[in-house]
Amino acid sequence: MQHPDPSPAATPLTYEQSGVNYDLIDPLKVAAQRAAAATAGHLTAHGFSEVSASRGESAYVVDVGPFYLASIVECLGSKALVADEMQRLTGRSFYAGIAQDTIAMAVNDLITVGATPLVVQAYWAAGGSDWFADDERAQALVAGWKQACDTCGVAWGGGETPALAGIVESGRIDLAAACTGIVQPKSRLSLGERLGPGDAIVLLASSGIHANGLSLARKLVERLPEGYMTHLPDAQQTYGEALLAPTVLYSPVTEALHRAGITPHYAANITGHGWRKLLRHPSAHTYRIDAVPPVPPVLKFIQQQAQLDDFEAYGTLNMGVGFALFVAAADAERTAEVAREQGIGAVVAGRVEAGPKRLIIEPLGIEYGDDALQLR
Repeated sequence: MQHPDPSPAATPLTYEQSGVNYDLIDPLKVAAQRAAAATAGHLTAHGFSEVSASRGESAYVVDVGPFYLASIVECLGSKALVADEMQRLTGRSFYAGIAQDTIAMAVNDLITVGATPLVVQAYWAAGGSDWFADDERAQALVAGWKQACDTCGVAWGGGETPALAGIVESGRIDLAAACTGIVQPKSRLSLGERLGPGDAIVLLASSGIHANGLSLARKLVERLPEGYMTHLPDAQQTYGEALLAPTVLYSPVTEALHRAGITPHYAANITGHGWRKLLRHPSAHTYRIDAVPPVPPVLKFIQQQAQLDDFEAYGTLNMGVGFALFVAAADAERTAEVAREQGIGAVVAGRVEAGPKRLIIEPLGIEYGDDALQLR
């Protein structure tokens, strides 16, 4: 006797089913990094050199003598598709927040190495010139971009706005940002050389899903009778509105830490791969978490509706943590205070221990091993 297939709502929805498979993507990243490393010698013709330890980190660092330069380019991903659909459903433009998301993708990576962001460049590739004819949407993108630059104290240097019919789908836009920053004094550089047992792990709160995991979140809409307009339990928001909460900009925190005399030993931007990003540094340490911050309602909703267990959810989504700072134990509480003074929640969540490379989230009974994150 044949048993009927389980209903879609009862079947776990994985990130791979939504069209994103890091097992396929990450090997290309590693191959590209190895090819890129072979080009570092070109800097010597200018009297400069790369900081080789920055290879595989979130930003690339060049030694130019009196200071370091850091640079990064990042794309937004598919969050703009949610904004487009919510504009169709509500008549409202969400592109001011989308602009902040895009800048955050670059700036939050740049600051992991101890850099102060200086300049942002914009890449706005539309599926046709008609995208820019929607004046409200276009002006929201401009205004949001400038506001995010003001928040981070960076100059908007310029950008590129190509119309790429046949490459980008008609009616859509692909957004990216490049950011250049300075590490000055040089002692601010944080590539993990000082990371070690005894350090504290301070986790900074996210505003929601940020700009990673949107492929999964969009796929989930197919299971919701009211789609994006589904109201979250115990929240005065629809699912679509909650997804579009702008990504937190963390550079005000790292700049405030510098003013307070605190230099992180390491930092990680919690994006794709979720909490597995806490394993980003190549050295062998055990990272033990004993305090788990609150999970935003939208992420709780995604976990429940997609039938994800904690291991899958915390290994894919940020689950309430957008940035991690690894600091000397003596600086832990002050680091959290500085973040809160900037309006961002923070928890002294755990510590670094001697031992094999692994992440242990004790309150949830989760452990990720050395093979959970291969980025270099």
